[in-house]
Amino acid sequence: MSLFRTLLAAVVATGLIATPALADRKRDRGRDQDRAFEAFREGRSMPLPQIERRVRPHMGGADYLGPEFNGRTYRLKFMRGGRVIWVDVDAATGRIIGRSGD
Repeated sequence: MSLFRTLLAAVVATGLIATPALADRKRDRGRDQDRAFEAFREGRSMPLPQIERRVRPHMGGADYLGPEFNGRTYRLKFMRGGRVIWVDVDAATGRIIGRSGD
């Protein structure tokens, strides 16, 4: 019974520690969305769906996992064959400016 209580305490403690990290990620994602919307509204960025439509055909069937917005660029994350591929795209023009992980 002592081993069970120890394992249970470890699981609960891990959950308490991990919860703030998950909340921070959600908050960061919200900030990315806010910054991206503001850039679009000010004419400094194309809409994300339009950028995604331009980039996805160049990725040869890789699975699209999502974007990050860094102010002037979008970083789109893809996965192919267990490898992560990052594609950096100029937010204003939709032009691919870098690629890593291939």
